[in-house]
Amino acid sequence: MRWTIPNILTIGRLIAVPLLPIMFLFFARPWADWYALIVFIVAAVTDYVDGYLARAWSQESKFGATMDPIADKALVLTALLVIAAYSGLAVWIVLPSGIIIFREVFVSGLREALGDKARALKVTQIGKWKTTVQMIALTLLFAKGVFEHYVGMQSFGMDDELFDQILDGEVTDHLGLGWKTTGMIWSGNAGVILLWIAALLTAISGWDYFRKAWPFLKEADDA
Repeated sequence: MRWTIPNILTIGRLIAVPLLPIMFLFFARPWADWYALIVFIVAAVTDYVDGYLARAWSQESKFGATMDPIADKALVLTALLVIAAYSGLAVWIVLPSGIIIFREVFVSGLREALGDKARALKVTQIGKWKTTVQMIALTLLFAKGVFEHYVGMQSFGMDDELFDQILDGEVTDHLGLGWKTTGMIWSGNAGVILLWIAALLTAISGWDYFRKAWPFLKEADDA
């Protein structure tokens, strides 16, 4: 392996994967949420930067081609598990997460079964879209965790009437509960919607991959 910047970024993304759950083991919330959000954003950005730099600088390598998709999948799947865990296994998080995880395991199994023939199955545009939507959805859901914890801490012990009055502007909002609550609601709703869209795109791309792989699988059976 050559120690090029694209390869270093890919390795950095792999290192970031275990950091996501570690943040929630060693740091209290909301710091854990902040750290996980920052780690995820930086790792997600490197997903686009390393490929761009590898092509722009003619530094494409077998290591990068092999490890880049592994790093992507590991990052997304770990983030899904972390978010599902601290959401209390909410069904609207768990179901799309299950679809995404199943697809990734299924396609990885197909690649293993196809061996060298898997190289003939190129990444499609819909596959790129689903990765982008996944990254945005997970970023929003991590952000929702940040907002949620601040709102929970700062409204602790506050009765519902006072909380509603603050949100309605009837009582001065010294703590910024209004914009934090808005951020929590919007990031949470948008994150869940995009996660379901990502699950749909993931399922479609998985079916497309299987459809293209079927002739090779059938050929192997006939042989």
